[in-house]
Amino acid sequence: MALYNSRMKRSVLLCGALLVACVGPVLSQAPEKPATVDGGLGRCSLEITILGPDSKPVYAATVTVHIAYGFGGFHKLDLEVGTNSEGKAKFTGLPSRVRRPPLEFDASKDDLSGTLEYDPATQCVAMQKITLQKTPATTTQ
Repeated sequence: MALYNSRMKRSVLLCGALLVACVGPVLSQAPEKPATVDGGLGRCSLEITILGPDSKPVYAATVTVHIAYGFGGFHKLDLEVGTNSEGKAKFTGLPSRVRRPPLEFDASKDDLSGTLEYDPATQCVAMQKITLQKTPATTTQ
């Protein structure tokens, strides 16, 4: 009977170790929520993935947008958000009508930059990608 209990304990421990070994990596690879900023102006949203020149996600890139809205574009709002480890950022609460569409989203990290044009009137909820390129050096003479 003691031998049976000893084998049973080992089997339970082995099964537990295998379960932890198999489930642990799956739990740690859960997708991360994108960094989000809410403009509070409407129901439109844009999720952006920032990629580097090597097509890999860029962590801690800065994404900015200037929004002119309302009658005559007298109301203005500047939004800025950084990307998460998967290169993602999300803008919510964007107005469906803006003054002089499309909106221009500018992304940058170190000497890399990129731009995305987005018109919320034609595509209210969207997912887009920006591939950053090396910024050309400006020479002054």
